[in-house]
Amino acid sequence: MRKFALLLLLLAGGTSIQTRAGLPRDPEKARLTLDHTSHDFGEVPRKGGNIEHGFPFTNDGKVPLVIVRAQTSCTCLKITYPKRPVAPGSSDTIRVVYEPHKSEPGSFNKLIQIFSNAENSREILTVQGFSIEEGATKVKVKREKTKIKN
Repeated sequence: MRKFALLLLLLAGGTSIQTRAGLPRDPEKARLTLDHTSHDFGEVPRKGGNIEHGFPFTNDGKVPLVIVRAQTSCTCLKITYPKRPVAPGSSDTIRVVYEPHKSEPGSFNKLIQIFSNAENSREILTVQGFSIEEGATKVKVKREKTKIKN
């Protein structure tokens, strides 16, 4: 009997998941649609100054989009976004400034969480690259061979 009840519970849960997945978008909400969600800065000189990238977006919903806050995974990132509501059908940009002098040299992969009143209330953006210390020795590793360049 217990197995039968568990089976019914699993079947009921599966049905509700399918129903939720099949629901249409909520027409009474904002919708944050980003052009892209990641950016590779490539090689960045650590003491060469700040670098910036913009993440364009559109409000594809029926009500104004309000970005409530942005949270970063590192103090080396500064985020600017529109403080005023973005009208339905309008576009704007979320700007990310990376300050390489605030992090260690080497590979970096940073996350930015964007919270809003949109149907998709949390979006994740990523920036990555390789911070280079000027005057440092660069080491290349290629299939069990190591080459050192000065």
